[in-house]
Amino acid sequence: MLTAMFLAALILITVHSQETEETITYTQCTDGYEWDPVRQRCKDIDECEIVPDACKGGMKCVNHYGGYLCLPRTAQIIVNEREEAAAESTSGRNNVIRRTPADPHRAPPNPTHQIQCAAGYEQSDHNVCQDIDECATGTHNCRADQVCVNLRGSFSCQCPPGYQKRGDQCVDIDECTLPPYCHHRCVNTPGSYYCQCNAGFQLASNNHTCVDINECDANNPCAQQCYNILGSFICQCNPGFELSSDRINCEDTDECRTSSYICQYQCVNEPGKFSCVCPEGYQVVGGRTCQDINECETTNECREDEICWNYHGGFRCYPRNPCQEPYVLTSENRCVCPVSNAICRELPYSVVYKYMSIRSDRTVPSDIFQIQATTIYPNTINTFRIKSGNENGEFYLRQTSTVSAMLVLVKSLSGPREHIVDLEMLTVNSLNYRTSSVLRLTIIVGPYAF
Repeated sequence: MLTAMFLAALILITVHSQETEETITYTQCTDGYEWDPVRQRCKDIDECEIVPDACKGGMKCVNHYGGYLCLPRTAQIIVNEREEAAAESTSGRNNVIRRTPADPHRAPPNPTHQIQCAAGYEQSDHNVCQDIDECATGTHNCRADQVCVNLRGSFSCQCPPGYQKRGDQCVDIDECTLPPYCHHRCVNTPGSYYCQCNAGFQLASNNHTCVDINECDANNPCAQQCYNILGSFICQCNPGFELSSDRINCEDTDECRTSSYICQYQCVNEPGKFSCVCPEGYQVVGGRTCQDINECETTNECREDEICWNYHGGFRCYPRNPCQEPYVLTSENRCVCPVSNAICRELPYSVVYKYMSIRSDRTVPSDIFQIQATTIYPNTINTFRIKSGNENGEFYLRQTSTVSAMLVLVKSLSGPREHIVDLEMLTVNSLNYRTSSVLRLTIIVGPYAF
C-alpha cells in the first residue's frame, strides 16, 4: 500500500510598508512531508517509525517518500536516492523573501497578518504552520477504551495492544485461539495472555516453552534415592527398605517376617538389614548357616584321664579307660576279659567303646552305624543282634554280610539326648566253639536339626 500525496499547498502573503516594499512567501509541505528549517526544504516523514503497527499480517514496513509500503518480509527493496531527493524538493516551496535594494541587510518585519493553515495545523510563534497534537490537547474524539495516536495534521483512534476493533468498540483478542503461543496451556487475560506448564515443568526464559523440572536437584523430595523422569520423579529405597504408601518415605523391611527360611536358626531384624544368630555351641557361617563349634579343639575342658568327644551343639568328656572289672584295656577303647578269669567264661570276650553324634529329628529310616568283625575265623558263622538299649524300638540291626551288619534308625530321635546301644556279634563253629564280642555305641542326639 503506498500512501503518498504530492498536492502542494502554496500560501503567498504580501506585506506592504510605507518605507519599503517586501514580499514574503511561506511554504506548507504536503502530507507525508515536514519542513526542514536547516535545509530550508520539505523532508520526508518516516511513517514506519511514528505510526504504531503500520503494517499487519506479518508484513514489513518500508518507508517511501511521501508515504510507506507494506511488503512481504522476503521482498527486496531498491531505493533510488535521486528520485527521493527530487520528491522532497517538489513536495513544497522554500520561503522567498524579496527586499528593496535600498536596505538589503534589513530583516523583514514580523508579519502583521495571520497565515492560514490547513486543518490539523496551527500557526506557531514563528508564523509557520505546525501540527496540532490532538492527543495531548484532548481535542480528539477517541473512546475511553481506545488509544489516541497523533498523526501529521490529524490523529488516529486505535485499540490498545491485545485488543481489536469490532465496529466502534475495542474487544479483547483471545490469543489462546490463535496459532499456539504456549507449549502446554494458554490462559487468556484482558488485553494479553500468559502460559502455564503441566506439573513437573516450568516456563523457560521465553515464557512460552515448558522445560522439565529436575526435582531431584532442585529440592530432593525423596527420603533416600531420587530418580528424575520427564515431568516427574521416582523415589527408591536403599536395600533393606521399602517405599511407604506415600511413595516418598522409606520404611524398614522386616526380612525376618518375609521368610521363615532366611536364617537356619534365628533371624534378628535391624534398620535396613537383618542378621542371623545361632544357638550356643554353633557359629554363623555364610551369614545364615549355623555350624557346630568343635569345643574339643577350641575350649577343651576335659581332664587328663578323659577324652573329649564333640557332638552337634556341645561336647562330652569320657574316661580314657572305660573298662570295668574284670575287663582290662588292651588298646584304645577296647576292653578284653582274660580267659584265665573264670568269670569271663560267661561274659563277652571283648567290649569296644564307640561314640557318635547325630542331628535331632533325623529322617528315618536312616543307616547310622556299621559293625564289622575284626578277626575272621575259618568255618565259623557270625550273627548280629542288638543286645540292649533298644527298649523303645528306635533301632534295627540289618546283617549285610557274614562279617558285618548295619544299625538302622527307624524312629526319629529328638535331642539333646544320649542313647547307649550294645551291639553283639556271636561267633560259632561246628565244634561247638562259641564266643561273642560287644560294641557299646554311645549315640548323642544334638539339640537341633543342624
